[in-house]
Amino acid sequence: MVTVAALVLMIDAAATPAAAARKPSRGLFDSPFGAPPLPKARDRARAAKVPLPRPRPPEAPHAEPEVRPAEAAPQAPPQQPAEAAAPEPPKPSACRQALTEDVAIAPSIPDIHGPGDCGGEDLVRLEAVVLSGGARVKLRPAAILRCKMAAAIADWVRGDVAPLAASLGSAVSDLDNFDSFECRGRNRINGAQLSEHGRANALDVRAFTLANGQQIGLTDRGVPRETRERVLHSVCTRFTTVLGPGSDGYHEDHIHLDLMERRNNYRICQWDVWDPLPSVAPLLPAERPAEAPPREVSSTPEEKPDADSASKPDAGPAAQPDAQRTEDASPPLKQTAPTKKRRGNRRF
Repeated sequence: MVTVAALVLMIDAAATPAAAARKPSRGLFDSPFGAPPLPKARDRARAAKVPLPRPRPPEAPHAEPEVRPAEAAPQAPPQQPAEAAAPEPPKPSACRQALTEDVAIAPSIPDIHGPGDCGGEDLVRLEAVVLSGGARVKLRPAAILRCKMAAAIADWVRGDVAPLAASLGSAVSDLDNFDSFECRGRNRINGAQLSEHGRANALDVRAFTLANGQQIGLTDRGVPRETRERVLHSVCTRFTTVLGPGSDGYHEDHIHLDLMERRNNYRICQWDVWDPLPSVAPLLPAERPAEAPPREVSSTPEEKPDADSASKPDAGPAAQPDAQRTEDASPPLKQTAPTKKRRGNRRF
């Protein structure tokens, strides 16, 4: 019995070192009760077998090579908008396109805004009007107008003034510009309604000059009446407002023209064409001839009979003595009361 127990102890002692060598050491997070640790994920991934794809069969079509981003064509960098890009100029208006150098020399100028309601858009500086033959009618000085007003002036000069000058035996060369754009009230009155001159929609014309040097004043009474009436009919046909002598007292030496828009296309044409002045001044009245009948002289107050004296036959002036009549005819002297001299206040 004792021999069998000793033999079992010897076998157990011999097996203990080999088992201890095979047993792994316990880690920090191993169970204290001797439970075997779980296999790590890396060890399991190594142990698992990854299936490989089957080889491509020879009869399969060849696949197009994939273009990598690095091999793609380089794209241009996007253009950044300019911070202070200049605005595009507005397209020219229909009036601006029609007002070519064959009609007038009228370069465009920037729009004018203010002060107040003064100013306008689509402005030009009308320097000259070009006639059909190429001759130029200069405006002295150049006028700042809206394009439509400048076109109306050009049509008037080309269609009416030029034929009028030809009928006078010459050609028109200059147009006297009395006033064009000016920020002011009507008739230059402070506080008055804004004039069409303040909107660059009016032109004041005083005269036009012919090529032979003759000046045709539109308000000059020395110019033949027929000539001035022809100008009157032409401007009243083309413009909506015409003011001249006899209109309001402010247009006695020039003609005002504008294109003011009103209800129902109402127009104003106020220009009195005065008759020419007489070439010879009227003579003084001649002396009264001697054979002319005497003038009737009105009776003086002294000669009028009194109502009381008329009732008495002997109370007339013939019955009175001459001395008494002389004393009665002399006017009585006025007696004035003495006045005190007032001392004036002296101021220093």
